[in-house]
Amino acid sequence: MKFNNIKHIFFDLDHTLWDFDRNSELAFDRILSAYFPQINIREFIKVYVPINQACWKLYQKDRITHQELRYKRLKDTFDILNEEISDELIDKISDEYIAYLPDFNHLFDDAIVVLDYLSQNYDLHIITNGFAEVQYKKLNNSNISHFFKTITNSEMAGAKKPNHGIFNHALKEAKAHKNESIMIGDCLDADVNGALDFGIEAIFFNSEQIEVAENINQITTLAELKNIF
Repeated sequence: MKFNNIKHIFFDLDHTLWDFDRNSELAFDRILSAYFPQINIREFIKVYVPINQACWKLYQKDRITHQELRYKRLKDTFDILNEEISDELIDKISDEYIAYLPDFNHLFDDAIVVLDYLSQNYDLHIITNGFAEVQYKKLNNSNISHFFKTITNSEMAGAKKPNHGIFNHALKEAKAHKNESIMIGDCLDADVNGALDFGIEAIFFNSEQIEVAENINQITTLAELKNIF
């Protein structure tokens, strides 16, 4: 797997560089210990994660709003756990979760080493569907913001991956052309297929080692990028 003429590398943030699952669990552990100490964090996460993923898919397709996503993923989780919770407390927990999340900044293995290596020869950028208010904090608190020339989020672009609009916005911000750009991310639909359909190369960060089509360029660790670029 080699790519010619690449000058700009666009990364997704959550689940690609920033270990969202690990950091999210730590944030919820802090919250549950305060409001629901009777709930086991592992049981909570087991229920919450697939609900959150389903909500994000709806959000990416503009079928629910930002606020509906924040409410629904918690309401559905507590309902399944048979825990009564008021709408007011859901809103409070949702706000605290967003506030606490950037306090925990575990990155995937070799993230900083690889970013440092790539930044010597390429312009690095971020394209994220995550909420702007928290994504900048994640980048700053994890000490990786300085690696990136531009940071594009769905709110500023007015579109979410896999919509062409967000990729088009990111390339304009980066002053990059399609034939010299590549996207790296963990989501086949949003990152990989979105980028390929837009007309730029893509690499799937397949840390879960799920089965994918043979024609999909993939890595299972970030360190593999040093052998590609």
